[in-house]
This record gives sequence, C-alpha cells and structure tokens, in this order.
Amino acid sequence: MSYRTPYGETRDSGYPAPDIEDDRSDKSPPFDRDVETGKGEKADLDRTRTDTSIQIGGEAKYKKLGWVKLTVCLIVEAIALGSLSIPSTFAVLGMVPGVIVCVGIGLLSIYASFVVGQVKLKYPHCDHYAEAVRLIFGRIGFEIVSVMFVLVLVLILGGHTLTGTIAWVSIINDPSICAIVFSIISAILIFLIALPPSFAEFAWFGYVDFVSICAAILITMVATGVESSQKPGGLGAVDWTVWPAPETTFVKAFLATTNIVFAYSFAVCQFSFMEEMANPKDYVKSIWALGLVEIFIYTVTGGVIYSFVGNSVQSPALLSSSQTIARVAFGVALPVIFISGSINGIAAGRYILNRAFPNGTIKYVNTVRGWAVWICVIAAQTIISWIIAQAVPFFSALLGLISSLFISGFSFYFPALFWFALIKEGKWYSGWHNITLSLLNGLIFVIGIAILGCGTYVSVQDIIDQYASGTVGGSFSCNQGQYR
Repeated sequence: MSYRTPYGETRDSGYPAPDIEDDRSDKSPPFDRDVETGKGEKADLDRTRTDTSIQIGGEAKYKKLGWVKLTVCLIVEAIALGSLSIPSTFAVLGMVPGVIVCVGIGLLSIYASFVVGQVKLKYPHCDHYAEAVRLIFGRIGFEIVSVMFVLVLVLILGGHTLTGTIAWVSIINDPSICAIVFSIISAILIFLIALPPSFAEFAWFGYVDFVSICAAILITMVATGVESSQKPGGLGAVDWTVWPAPETTFVKAFLATTNIVFAYSFAVCQFSFMEEMANPKDYVKSIWALGLVEIFIYTVTGGVIYSFVGNSVQSPALLSSSQTIARVAFGVALPVIFISGSINGIAAGRYILNRAFPNGTIKYVNTVRGWAVWICVIAAQTIISWIIAQAVPFFSALLGLISSLFISGFSFYFPALFWFALIKEGKWYSGWHNITLSLLNGLIFVIGIAILGCGTYVSVQDIIDQYASGTVGGSFSCNQGQYR
C-alpha cells in the first residue's frame, strides 16, 4: 500500500492498503489544517510589530527637547506670578539683606541643579527624582519621595487655580458673580493647557509665559514708579529701608526668606525634563541661563518695586498700583498663571503614567487608548487640586508648609546628599577640589535642613496666626472678599 505522510508525501509501505476513507473534505495539502493556528501566530506577530512601532515612535517623541526648550520649560516651572511677591519680601528683610538673599540663594540653586544633572548623566535610568533617591535610600526612600513629588506638584497646581481666581476677581470686578465660577474657569484652563504630554510640545507655551510675566512686571514697575513720583515728596518720600525694621520677628523674616527660596525651586522636575532631552549634556547651558535670568528678574523686581512703593507694598506687588493698572496687569499675567500651573500637571501626569504602565505603550500617549488614559489622569489631578484648594480655607499657608517640608529636599538637601553619595570620588578631604565641594555641599545641606525645620515651624505658626486674627476664609466660598 502507499500512504501519505503528515507532510503531504506519498510513500509505499509494502503492505496492503487498509479500507480507510480520507475524511478530509478537500484535497488541499495538510498545511491548511493549521491555518487557524497560523492566523493566531500572524496576529500575535502583527501586534508585536505594532507595539514596537508605537514604542519607537513614542521614544522619538520624547527625545526632542533641546537646551533652549529646556530653559523655557524651567522658566515656566520656576518664574511665575510669585516673582511679584519678592518686593514684599524686601519690605520685611530690608533692601540689602533682600538683595544678598536673592543673589546668594540663586547661585546655590544653580549649583544644586548642576549636581542633579550630574546624577542624571551618571545614572541615565533615573527618569524622575524618586529614582535618584532610590539609589541612596532604596525602595522605602523611592516610595516616600514619589508621594512627595506628586503631592507637591498637585498642590502647586491647586495654588495656580487659586491665583487664577484672584486674577479673575480683580479683572472682572463684579461682586455679584460667585468666586467659585472663577475658580472653575481657572481649573478648566489649566486642564486644557496641560494636555500636551511631552515637554517639547509644551515648550511653545513657554514663550508666551515668559513674555507674559515680563510684561506684567514691567507694567507694575512703571505704574508704581509713576504713581509714587506724583505723590507729595515724590520718590524721596517712599519709606523703604536698607535693613530690617526693629520690630521684625523671626517668623516674619524666615517666612520672607522662604518666599525667595521657593522661587528658585526649579530642580523638582529636572530629572523629568532631562529624560526628554536629545542631548542631556546640554542641561548645563539651561540651568545657567535660567539661574541668571531668575537672579536678575527677582533682584531687580524686588529692589525697584520696593523702592517705589516702600513698606506698604502688597503681595503680589501689582495690587500696590491703582485698581485700573492692577486689572490690566492681572490680565497680562493670565497666561503665566495658567501655563506655569499646567507644567506641574504634566510632570505629575508623566510620572503617574510611567509608574502605572512601565512596560506598556499607553505611557507614550500616541494611541487612542494612550490619549484616553492621559486625559483622564490630567482631569483627575486637576479636579483633586481644585477641591483641595477650595476646601482648605488656609490653602496658601498650607502650600507654604508643604513647600517647607518637600521643596527643601528637592532643591537643597537631596542634591547635597547626591554629591556625597553618588558623585564624589575619593575621600571628602582628598585634595582641594573635594574639600571645597564638600564644604559647599555641606552648606547646601544645612540650608535645606534649616528650611525643613524652621520653615515648617514658621508655616505652622502662620496658620495659627491667621486663625487668631480671623483672616481665614471659608471653604467653597462664593465671597469674593477673601480673594482680594
């Protein structure tokens, strides 16, 4: 008999053929019996190819940030309407100490940011701040700093919805409108601006942001200068002082100092920004550009407006000008309020996606599912930040407390620890190079711990004083008075 092999070949066995019918309905090769299996394998192969294509496209999408755009992102994160609170800081510290603190903290912040960048270059897998802390403190440190990172960014996001509310109240100037309406509008605008998932795409907003804050500062300077010159005695009668007033308390002085410290807190998102750089080594150009711009803006803004207005300067300083000028300045400053807030939402959102989908394609936000998840994440954190900002009647003081607890680490004592544990080569006393940098990083560490301890104390005391003076507003209040 002859028989057919499983591969379709016909062979002679030498035995009579048994009476067996071929149950196949067709005479096609047996290959076709595995068609369904082949289809499954082909589908898996196609899916793998699609995922690979999405991954390649995603990686390319998040590697387009040059040093100029990085500078813009850092400016957006660091320089916001808070720069117009510097003049009130000068009013507490005095002109000379104010200038010294502005320049000194600025230079130390540049160096601390430089150390953070060195860690990123040496350990490229550290795509967020918590990953760098893990190298020193392990999983526990990683999880704690992860919570710190997301919490401080979400609260800053809420702070910008609050600032937006203050701006709208001043601009519209209609007491019949519930203040919550303005806060909702602010939250929606922040949500919409935070939708671009990559910092390279978002950087274009940064140019508008920078023009906005510079214009608001210039308007405030010119307006306060002109108004002061027209008063009896002119600019010579302004009551600014070189040194702090004798009645200045430690709480007031340290609160004023922390305002300047937190204005230089641009290292928080630096790992996140550098992860998207096409050439991470260019980060040095960015931090020097940002640092020098910040030092110039903060020192000039604080000194000039303080010399024009004196000890009665308000925070933000544009409230020290006439109502009409304040409304114009707030209108010009609207972009910086919402753009600077949105970048914190993007940084937190990117971290959440990377933690939730470390090996998936959703984190690249270049598919329908990816966009759906991204929009939900941005919407959720915007809503949460809005609720917290509206529910806590002393939110601004709470934000100061959280900043003392967390920003002190991100900007100062963590970078110092990074240098000692991850960057330093050899003993701290081996050569003048190590000795000098050890002393410098030791100083930065001490400053960070001082801000952590003293800043927390004065922030808690500030909350207590607000309750004692009856200046704490209500939760979810329609009253515009508490936003003026």
